[in-house]
Amino acid sequence: MKFTIVGGGNIGTLIAVHCAEKGHEVTIVTSSPEVFQKDLKIVDEKGEVLRQGRIFRATNDPREGYKDADCILVTLPANLIGPCAEAIYTYASKDAWIGVVPGNGGSECMFRPCIERGNTFFLIQRVPSIARLVTRGSVVKSTGYKSRLYVSSLPNSMNEECGRLLEDLFEIPCEPVDGILNLTLTPSNPILHTTRIRALFETYSEGVVYERIPLFYEEWDDASSRLLLACDRELQEICRALPELKLDHVVPLSEYYESPDAASMTRKLSSIAAFKGIGTPSVRVDGGYIPDLHSRYFTADFSYGLRIIQQIGEFAKVDIPNINETMEWYERIAVEKASFDYADYGITDRDSLVKYYSM
Repeated sequence: MKFTIVGGGNIGTLIAVHCAEKGHEVTIVTSSPEVFQKDLKIVDEKGEVLRQGRIFRATNDPREGYKDADCILVTLPANLIGPCAEAIYTYASKDAWIGVVPGNGGSECMFRPCIERGNTFFLIQRVPSIARLVTRGSVVKSTGYKSRLYVSSLPNSMNEECGRLLEDLFEIPCEPVDGILNLTLTPSNPILHTTRIRALFETYSEGVVYERIPLFYEEWDDASSRLLLACDRELQEICRALPELKLDHVVPLSEYYESPDAASMTRKLSSIAAFKGIGTPSVRVDGGYIPDLHSRYFTADFSYGLRIIQQIGEFAKVDIPNINETMEWYERIAVEKASFDYADYGITDRDSLVKYYSM
């Protein structure tokens, strides 16, 4: 098959290796094609090669990247997917399969024109492995693969076929999930990142400078855990308020991390080996550091992550004070104002939400 991977970062590079290793023709669409070598590698934490593959090309030309693709896998931050969806609609065949990883961010709405013309569209719930670039354009480090992947498609009838494709690529069991909103609402980055960011920078305003900013996970604290668990509970209330959409696959983070209270959540998140060394998005300035408000932790995870959960909560008429307060906090400090709005896709209330996600 001809695979196109959109995004040459951590996850895009990792997926490109898997596709190339399987003998597929791989094109990477990236803003920096000049840094890519033909031969790409995945290494472990000791630097030993786990997998390697030879790509066909890297390009920044969307027409070249999409026109002949059999399958397009998008790994961009959610705030960049809209223009990508428009380019794919323009240049890709209606027979191409389109997948987005990870599955939050509202991309199933952004790709609605592609879905309506006949493209198979699917979401992968979480990334197959936590990955960090070693050398951009050639080597990426994997710090541990998931034991199972979850996929959901539009139309829903393609679930099984999409699952088989992913199992072949990653050699990981892949479970099809009925109802793509289950993946959109998976409480990963949209709750995990946003609650930690708010807890760290609750008192931030322009002019405030921090002498030091804690590591994102290794120095996780109970204040972050309390807010995370509060928002996690509110998300579960939203799911229960929409029984017709069968959102039982939206697993609470308290269950996913086996941490029912703040203290146990703090111990868990601060001790995960794959999270070691991950810094908090920040910028060095005179006198110290300030939060990097242009990081995807801000621009994507709030405006295209938690904002989606908030809107669905409003449609379902659920009381979500912690989610609302977290979004209100972000909006006071945000420097990029673009945000996901269901109304842009014809979804304005509970009925239109249910209709779209029931197809």
